[in-house]
Amino acid sequence: MNDLNTPVWAVDALGALAHETRLAVFRMLVKAGPEGMIAGSIAEHCGVPPSTMSHHLATLERAGLVQSERESRLIHYRSDYANMQRLLTFLMEDCCQGKPELCGDLMAGLTC
Repeated sequence: MNDLNTPVWAVDALGALAHETRLAVFRMLVKAGPEGMIAGSIAEHCGVPPSTMSHHLATLERAGLVQSERESRLIHYRSDYANMQRLLTFLMEDCCQGKPELCGDLMAGLTC
């Protein structure tokens, strides 16, 4: 991920998410929680060939949205929650020009 003091890192992260498969993978990994998923399982769930999925996962990892960890022959992926929070904070930090009542309850739509 690029320097966090400039908006370039946010552009990289949003660019990585600007693809249907990568967005689906990122959402799947967020839903999977801290334990994440194995690369082959991710590809299978998305119906994408493993080599294509490797490209998508690498793009998300370079953007700082996912982390990988090798376990023997398998690669385990999980969301990078700190960078996800950093991106959401960046997007919302100047929300409503200091009038939070204008933004409403942004978290109300979430069901965990």
